[in-house]
Amino acid sequence: MSASGTATPAQASSGSWSAFLKSIASFNGDLSSLTAPPFILSSQSLTEYSSYWGTHPPLFTAPAAESDPAKRALLVLKWFIATLKHQYASRSEQYGNEKKPLNPFLGELFLGSWKDEAGETTLVSEQVSHHPPATAYCLRNDKTGVQLEGYNAQKATFKSTIIVKQIGHAVLTVPVGEQTERYLITLPSLHIEGLIFGTPFVELDGGSTISSSSGFTAKIDYSGRGWLSGKKNSVTAVLYPTGKEKEVLYNITGQWTKEFEIYEGPAKKNSKATLLETYDAVATPPTELQIAPLEKQHPLESRRAWAKVAEAIQKGDMDAVSVEKGKIEQAQRNLRVKERSEDRSWERRYFKAVQGADDTLEAVGKVAGVPLDGEQDKTGGLWRFCHEKAAKAAAEQLTDDEIKKIQEEILGQ
Repeated sequence: MSASGTATPAQASSGSWSAFLKSIASFNGDLSSLTAPPFILSSQSLTEYSSYWGTHPPLFTAPAAESDPAKRALLVLKWFIATLKHQYASRSEQYGNEKKPLNPFLGELFLGSWKDEAGETTLVSEQVSHHPPATAYCLRNDKTGVQLEGYNAQKATFKSTIIVKQIGHAVLTVPVGEQTERYLITLPSLHIEGLIFGTPFVELDGGSTISSSSGFTAKIDYSGRGWLSGKKNSVTAVLYPTGKEKEVLYNITGQWTKEFEIYEGPAKKNSKATLLETYDAVATPPTELQIAPLEKQHPLESRRAWAKVAEAIQKGDMDAVSVEKGKIEQAQRNLRVKERSEDRSWERRYFKAVQGADDTLEAVGKVAGVPLDGEQDKTGGLWRFCHEKAAKAAAEQLTDDEIKKIQEEILGQ
């Protein structure tokens, strides 16, 4: 057992892991519904993963203080690459292998904030769709007004390894004087390495883009260690005026889990003279996310709602995990049946689905390859943060009876 009391992959049953791999190989469809071996289960829900965007508030807000639009776009690119380590490698670094997160229930929430020299940056994350599963999020810094909103869904399939396609996008808004710049960020694809050895970890592949309303585009490419060459978690990126891909203003190269270098001009001219900065992802600690104590959280907040399941996972009591998860899942099924019988749907607490075209996508969506109506057919809507709903949620005061009713009807507790 590890110091935390959780079985490590080396100590886990090889038969259990082998059976899991066989079930993956023979399964058609989304892999998220499969039951994983105990040692790979996470006590965290996917709704928490939205917090990885905000691990470095000073980088998140830095573009707001830059007067030059090209350099602002570069700072956005730097911040985005700096988030990758925590988004995709923090779990395997902490536990020794990638963990399978809890599948969020519809309406699940995760709220928190970061407080540092950048001011206070708040996070709202909500599960806005269950079939298919989609999480919407909004991060906002109070001092600068910089805001990130987006939504994310994942579809996992098996083709010699687990391949995860990320559906959705993020929109970063940066106040600049009397105007607001918008940056449309697409999400990278990924696959899971290390399956044969029982130590899975994430490797990014393919590419993603960041397109801005100020007229700049960043193209990011990801690669891993090959049979003969290459380094794990490699990344390269170029920034250029939109439509002029050969006129590279800046380029970035390195490893998103370790360090990357930022150069002026195209990569073929990289030298000490053109090196602007080296960012060390290992030596740059994240700002700690603060969340309310369990007893003060809304009953639908992730850690409160899944508390019994998380406790059972940490103890390695898979029977209790099954029982407690089953209560929530059955309550959710009952609730969906009731909603259909009453011809109504679940009311999202912080987000709304935009029908038709979206202003940001009309402005920069074509450059990023995102349809004007987003991915509505895949996630149930083009999800955007709603300030009116947020204000209503902030003013809500639940009585003990209302909390008990939510726990019984929605969580089965």
